[in-house]
Amino acid sequence: MSVLPEARGKLLRNEPLGPFTWFRVGGNADALFIPADADDLADFLKALDPAVPVTVLGVGSNVIVRDGGVEGVVIRLAGRPFAGITTEGDTITAGAGALDSMVAKASAKAGLAGLEFYAGIPGTIGGALTMNAGCYGAETKDILVSAWGLTRAGERVDYALADFGYTYRHSEAPADIIWIEATYRGTPDDPEAVAARIAEITARREQTQPIRDKTGGSTFKNPPGHSSWKLVDEAGWRGKLFTATGGGAMFSELHSNFMINPGEATAADIEGLGDVVRADVLAKTGVQLDWEIKRIGRPG
Repeated sequence: MSVLPEARGKLLRNEPLGPFTWFRVGGNADALFIPADADDLADFLKALDPAVPVTVLGVGSNVIVRDGGVEGVVIRLAGRPFAGITTEGDTITAGAGALDSMVAKASAKAGLAGLEFYAGIPGTIGGALTMNAGCYGAETKDILVSAWGLTRAGERVDYALADFGYTYRHSEAPADIIWIEATYRGTPDDPEAVAARIAEITARREQTQPIRDKTGGSTFKNPPGHSSWKLVDEAGWRGKLFTATGGGAMFSELHSNFMINPGEATAADIEGLGDVVRADVLAKTGVQLDWEIKRIGRPG
């Protein structure tokens, strides 16, 4: 890889990425950049050779980093400059590195309804913007006002809600935009009532999802007219161990649309399980399961 620009943030070569992901698997980044702030990131991108690939890694909750690592520069937006949350009137502005659950809690404190569902999404605002994250009948598009980010060339871009072209778990915005901040609009409500609904969502998630396991959240999108968990379950894959190169991976006994690393799985085990199940479900039902989890990097 060519010489990397100087930066005020942390710039690490050949850095293991497994510890940054919820599955705890995967190879190294050729380079990992944790910028000091948005200006540091913009300057770095402007000076970076355009031929060098750039990948953004959030909190690592909905991603498989392949065993061969990730080419180019992996950017992680961490720390206070990217995780701030402020409220003003009926709006909440949050950094792309802020946890969705923390934004939900901030909405309760401010007495704003509509963002409660973010308590059920194990990711960051940047990821939520990218994939129109949602659960329990609500989606990012329902509450988003606007967002801004940086292009691969380090130039600022501003997006209104309509510019995203949101559909189910999909955005029409260019995939190489690195989101920096988003503004949402809630509906004024009693803070205790909002907090109670968040508590209910949190309790429901703890009872129905394997949140204490090494998991990646929902594996597949729900096909039209179907539930992914039911298709996986009926195909016989709930709790069934699959091994490709390591200790094996499985779909959780608690929720059969959540893959887990029960111990010593490799990324090849986890992604391989997903691909095998997709093929099996298609053969048995004619229904195509599409990945919701993002897979990045080189095979081992």
